Amino acid sequence: MLSTIKLDNVLFLDIETVPQQSSFDELDAIDQQLYADKTKYQRKEDFTPEEFYDRAGIWAEFGKIVCISVGYFVDRTNRQFRVRSFTGTEVELLEEFSKLLKEHFSGRHQILCAHNGKEFDFPYIARRMIINSIALPTKLNLFGKKPWEVPHLDTMELWKFGDYKHFTSLKLMTRVLDIPSPKDDIDGSQVRDVYYKENDIERIARYCEKDVIAVAQILLKLRIEPLLTDDQIITK
Repeated sequence: MLSTIKLDNVLFLDIETVPQQSSFDELDAIDQQLYADKTKYQRKEDFTPEEFYDRAGIWAEFGKIVCISVGYFVDRTNRQFRVRSFTGTEVELLEEFSKLLKEHFSGRHQILCAHNGKEFDFPYIARRMIINSIALPTKLNLFGKKPWEVPHLDTMELWKFGDYKHFTSLKLMTRVLDIPSPKDDIDGSQVRDVYYKENDIERIARYCEKDVIAVAQILLKLRIEPLLTDDQIITK
């Protein structure tokens, strides 16, 4: 049951991704064709591959991670919640995140939690680690695991209550659950421009951290527990 999970065993996370290149023209001919093939069903006939390239960040084969933010409870009695972000080159941030998992979140009962994490964040991180020749930490290596052995918690899946056709965005969930919206500055569709045009990784990290806090708040709400207050959230 959800109420039996110890909150200090949960690592909340969110990632921000962008296309690998700033424009479609920077891809070589082979990658341009592969991207066209990969996206033809999503694009249909409405967009050319070039016009559709601003969405390339959602595919691990054509995107890259520019920020991973995490949050975890450090004091259950006083409900203190610490948030931090990994930025830098993709290799650097993936190695730092992997180190965190190996040193602090590799225990049997420890789990990762994200919104739509099972469909996006967890597999995306794993694929980018393999692409960058980084060994998968235990919590991301799912080979041979039975479904009930997978150490992942997904707040969107929890909200489905068995309805497999139901997609609910983080913004909508925070709205209906009366949780402060993390989308008060930018949203995911703007991350590419903030990264490539504004070169403002700190702004992206702040946005990513707000998503992590929102995911933690959702889990608390689903457990029918009080939400975190601003003074209980520690950023660094």
